[in-house]
Order: sequence, then structure tokens, then C-alpha cells
Amino acid sequence: MSVRPTAATRVSPDVAEIERALSRIAYLSGRARQHDRLMALAGVPLDRAAVALLRQIEDSEPLRLGELAHRLGVEASHVTRQVQQLQKADYVSRVPDPDDRRAQRIQLTGAGREAIGRIREVACRGMQGALAGWSPEDLRLLAELFHRMVDDFVVHFDDWAVEAERDSGGGEE
Repeated sequence: MSVRPTAATRVSPDVAEIERALSRIAYLSGRARQHDRLMALAGVPLDRAAVALLRQIEDSEPLRLGELAHRLGVEASHVTRQVQQLQKADYVSRVPDPDDRRAQRIQLTGAGREAIGRIREVACRGMQGALAGWSPEDLRLLAELFHRMVDDFVVHFDDWAVEAERDSGGGEE
């Protein structure tokens, strides 16, 4: 069943353009060839899922597996397998959860910090080259607005997903 937007649900042309731009960025940055090039330049043999996990851990470590899965928007079983592989490669380790000694949290090891540091350095150098013609003010504003947008997405995504599932007939209440 296709849902046609009503006057009340139509999005503004600006929001539509933002969505188009984000889709292009996601496509360009998510291409396998781009990832492989980034890994080669960084000297790190990791797949995209592992890099996403390491980035998330670095940004907010240490976290429980369930929290990692939630933040990445995937099932806990996917994170469990990925963490096991990263642990075998000595990129992450498990530490006791200070709030619940029966639980564990995942944190980066020295090798994990070094790997994600090299990946971010190479990625930032590439981005800096692409944005070299931008003024410092424009770069600061873009960074501020991107963070604001991501924060708003995080706050509203769960509510939106539940509502969309309910509207499509897939949710239970």
C-alpha cells in the first residue's frame, strides 16, 4: 500500500533538499570502493560495520552491548558477533560495568584507539581537502548545524519509527 502525502504531511522543499543531500553523502561515503581506499590509506583492515562500531565506542565508551546496538540501530546479535571479532583482533576489550558487576561494557584497547585515530585522521584530511574553499565561518556553522541535526534525529527517531510502524499496520500497542 502506498501512502500519499496530504497537505498536512507534505514536507517543505528545504527539508526535501536536505534529505537529497544527505542521501548523496551517505551513498558517496558508504561505497565499498571509498571504504577500501580509506582503510588502505589508514593501514587498517576493517570492514564498515567494525569501523562504525569502533567510532561509536570511541565517541561514548565504555558501553554495554545493548546500548551499542541501540545507538547503531541494529540487533544486539550483530553487535555481539562484531565485538567478538574485534576482541580477537585486540581492538576492544570487555570491562566490568561499575553499575552492575554482572554486566560488561566494551571499551577500546590501545590498538583500537590507534586504528580509529588513523581512520579519523585520513577521513578528516580528505574532508578538509574537499572543503578547502570554505570559509572558517561556514565550516563552523556547518559543524554546528550538523551536530544540531544529528541530536534532533536521535531524540526524535525512536518516536518517529514507532509511529511509522503503527501507521503501516506493523506495530502492536
